[in-house]
This record gives sequence, C-alpha cells and structure tokens, in this order.
Amino acid sequence: MEDAVSIGDVFAAPAPRTHVHTRSVEYRGYRREDGLWDIEAELTDTKTYTHSTPDRGVLQAGTPLHGMAIRLTVDDAMKITDIAVRMAAAPFPECQQAKPPMARLIGHTLGRGWRKAIEHALGGTQGCAHLRELLFNMATAAYQTIPHYRNHLRRLAGLPHPVLKRPPPHLGKCLAWDFDGPVVKRHYPEFAGWRPHKES
Repeated sequence: MEDAVSIGDVFAAPAPRTHVHTRSVEYRGYRREDGLWDIEAELTDTKTYTHSTPDRGVLQAGTPLHGMAIRLTVDDAMKITDIAVRMAAAPFPECQQAKPPMARLIGHTLGRGWRKAIEHALGGTQGCAHLRELLFNMATAAYQTIPHYRNHLRRLAGLPHPVLKRPPPHLGKCLAWDFDGPVVKRHYPEFAGWRPHKES
C-alpha cells in the first residue's frame, strides 16, 4: 500500500507552466471611533496577457477585469448597520446594477445562517456572483476582528476573561477545534466533549 501524500509532496516543485491569471482577495477589519466596526473586502482579477473582452474591448496585461470592494459596518453583535459597494472594474456595464440589492443585507448578522441570508437576498440573478463570494468570508473576517480585539482591550485593562456559558462559534468547526480533541481540552476545558444537547 502506498504511503499517503504529505503536504510537503503537494507543494513540491511544479511542472513547467505559464502564469496566466491572478485573483487577489483581501479582507481588513477596523475599529471605528464611533464604536462600530468596518469589515472590508476587495477582489481583483487580472490576466498576464493582453486579451479581448466583449464589452470593454482590449485589456492590457495587468488591467483588472474585476475590481470590486465591499464595506460592511457592524455593531459589537456583528449586526450589519450599513453597507457600501464599489465596482471599479467589471466586465459589463450592467454589472453595476448588482450594487443596490446589497442593501438587503442590512439588519442581518454575521454569524449562524449568514450564507443562507446571502443566497436568499442575492442568490442567482438577484446579485453578483463575485460579490457573493466576498460576502461569504466577511463573517470570518469579522470574527477575527471583533472578539479578538475586544479581548485584547480587556487584557490591556486588566479585566478577567469572561465566563462563557456556551462554546465560541469556532469550536467544532474544524479538525483542530474538535470538541473531543486536544486543543479544546487545553484552551476550553469546560467545553471538552461538548454536545449540542448539553446546552442549557
């Protein structure tokens, strides 16, 4: 029986190849002076060669085919209070019509049910596929931004870590944070072996 492929083997030197496309995606989180939070996402698609497009004509190498950005403003509970969308580059002029429907997400929360909320409000021809892709991971970016920074401020102030009545949302969502695994036992021993029926 052959040995399992290791991660080192996966990233061995690639076969000879030509770089033709780059998709760059970046997420950023900000604490606002008014106490709210801004979660931003940007997506850019570029080609390494000059190519022709149906509506924009010839695009030189490095010219964005897609250049899109979203800013969600949320409160401490990660409820959306405002949304802004920019489409600096899109393949068709009609793509700009996908911006107004994004306001349907105001009032939703970046948490459980987020992907379903996106699909309900913007799925299919209601919205833009690339904006939806950016939105999916904005919940993760918000979680990396808000609870972590609030905990940081709490530590700076010398305040104790809050007593949790239920597990944080990232527990049970990946291999490392398995309720039955060693990471949870080390860092959240009160939730080791936790099962949904044990919730109070």
